Amino acid sequence: MQANWTHIFTATSELEAAIITDMLEAKGIKAVTLNKRDSSYLAFGNIEVYCSPDEAIAALHWIQHNQHTNEK
Repeated sequence: MQANWTHIFTATSELEAAIITDMLEAKGIKAVTLNKRDSSYLAFGNIEVYCSPDEAIAALHWIQHNQHTNEK
């Protein structure tokens, strides 16, 4: 991951982060995850999704629009 990437989403599970990352990449937005969960106690920490600053606004818009659609 490049040092200047922008944090765009925080997930509580690896599956949720993978779904967001895969869906963004399907839209042509390169995204990566950073697992910040404790390796001993998986109840602590989150998985963060990052993308390039140039694509951050489009990624945030897509997440905001589609997160509500997926909750139904």
